[in-house]
Amino acid sequence: MKSLFDIQVNGFAGVDFQQRTLSAADLRKAVDGLAAHETLRFFATLITDAIGALEEKFANMELLRASDPVIAAAVCGYHLEGPWLSTEPGYRGAHEPRFMGPPLLRDFERLQDAAGGNIRLVTLAPELPGSADFIRKLVAGGVAVSIGHSNASETEIDAAIASGAKFCTHLGNAVPAEMHRHDNVMQRLLARDELTAFFIPDGIHVPPGVLRNLFRAKPRGRALFTTDCMAAAGAPNGRYSLAHHELEVGDDRIVRMPGSPQFAGSALTPDEGVKNIERWLGLSPSEARALISINVADAFGLTIPDLTSN
Repeated sequence: MKSLFDIQVNGFAGVDFQQRTLSAADLRKAVDGLAAHETLRFFATLITDAIGALEEKFANMELLRASDPVIAAAVCGYHLEGPWLSTEPGYRGAHEPRFMGPPLLRDFERLQDAAGGNIRLVTLAPELPGSADFIRKLVAGGVAVSIGHSNASETEIDAAIASGAKFCTHLGNAVPAEMHRHDNVMQRLLARDELTAFFIPDGIHVPPGVLRNLFRAKPRGRALFTTDCMAAAGAPNGRYSLAHHELEVGDDRIVRMPGSPQFAGSALTPDEGVKNIERWLGLSPSEARALISINVADAFGLTIPDLTSN
């Protein structure tokens, strides 16, 4: 049986990947925690911060990968979510707007150099100035681009797809609670058969009934899954950091800003996600598993090992 593969892991087992002081012991704890939940490969995800801070984090992560072959094998790439996202309220989510701005190739090159060339996926908002050319250059360099935390128009989505964007990041989320019922970016992206959409199957970010509708709306093979998990995943209830935020998780396992209904990231583990996909979408165990394992790896030209071989 193939291991699971998650392209959006912000932290796990009490460990926040966003910290500049992330240690080898902490990262190994997260790696081992994910392995205990059937996930032997994943993209470590860094979210919006100052370019210099992100550069330090990537450089540190590369040192940690070099120090431990188990870490190096598990962290098979990076997902950079921000800082080139929409600053509009409702679209930016838990990302810090003070660090956001239009994408600059020189900034990405700094980060890619620090990451040892291992940034494999970038989430951005294509309505930002210069995005089309930026996407084109990233794709030419072998980096996949996903649309997320965005309020892009039809024309801006057209330009992103023409430039090589292929994915949508956690579609159905990072949008305001109230929008126009028809003319909204979620509907615009959902209608684009060229784009493969990732969904979070925790029943919180997208309720089960809504997830069924969204899944059915995409052509076969154009709907995949991720946890978008943070440090609370694979860990007890309590308070955990996510970059500049302290978040809390209670008995309902919803990750919230303390004292607020707003939530950020998830406490979902990948194996729990498989069970939810199977149950809510009426899929067979093998079909559900493929949507957060081999089908995801195939989309990025990667392979994942069998659980029985480890």
